Amino acid sequence: MKTRIAVIGVGLMGTSLAKHLMTAGFPVVVHDVDRVKVDALVKLGASRAGAPDQIAREVDVVMMSLPNSHIVNEVVNQLGLFETGRKELIVIDTSTPDPDMSAALAARLQEHGIAMLDGTISGTSEMFAEKNAIFMVGGDPAAFRQCEHIFAAASKAAFYMGPNGTGAKMKLVVNLVLSLNRMALAEGLTLAAKAGLGQAQALKVLMSSAAYSSAMDQKGGRMVERNFSKPASKLSTSYKDARLILGLGAKLDCPLPLMSLYVQALASEISKGRHELDPATIISFYSELANV
Repeated sequence: MKTRIAVIGVGLMGTSLAKHLMTAGFPVVVHDVDRVKVDALVKLGASRAGAPDQIAREVDVVMMSLPNSHIVNEVVNQLGLFETGRKELIVIDTSTPDPDMSAALAARLQEHGIAMLDGTISGTSEMFAEKNAIFMVGGDPAAFRQCEHIFAAASKAAFYMGPNGTGAKMKLVVNLVLSLNRMALAEGLTLAAKAGLGQAQALKVLMSSAAYSSAMDQKGGRMVERNFSKPASKLSTSYKDARLILGLGAKLDCPLPLMSLYVQALASEISKGRHELDPATIISFYSELANV
């Protein structure tokens, strides 16, 4: 019998997750406050969840694609997971959680016989839709092995990182490097424009040079074309993640001077009302500084 999976939260990432799982033949139940998104997946073959506190009784795995750890905690309570005590149920949080909050929630669920994995994702919504993303997973190794076929259905690879919270920590490390790659690209393209070079041509050269990074594939075209209004993710989400990175660094007494500058640049963009735009709008920060 195929593993029955509930996907809670069907935004950009959750919708692609549900589609990948259905394509692989898993019975999928979907739940979201946005009924339109749920209806779209039901038309493709998903089942509509009933009352939230009944979902855990109907599935083997609950996968949550939600904005942050606070909402994850709220949803776990709404699902009644502390009351059901569903032995052998596995919960997978695919958000970018606070590592400490994630580990604490996992410990509470374990007391009720429920295993939890922080199954974080590296990849934009566009990459995830194409199965060109990876999972970084923390939690019980036996639970990870049980879910490897699920991760394989939705990604190109899954990496086991260690105990609960380590998947979340690895996601923050990845996001730090990714964020600074984007910032460096924005800075370079701004210098190119200031020097009288066409940014489109400069991007082509950069993508063929030793300076290449996947950030150029993801955000280079958006930066050159100023295509920010149909975001692959939102600047507000990047800002939230960046502050989690600084928080982890502060807890570990690990200096992160470049990340601190990036957070200030994002704060500047947020203050200008650009929180709903794609993170590629970081080039606007530089353009305005340089009067390009």
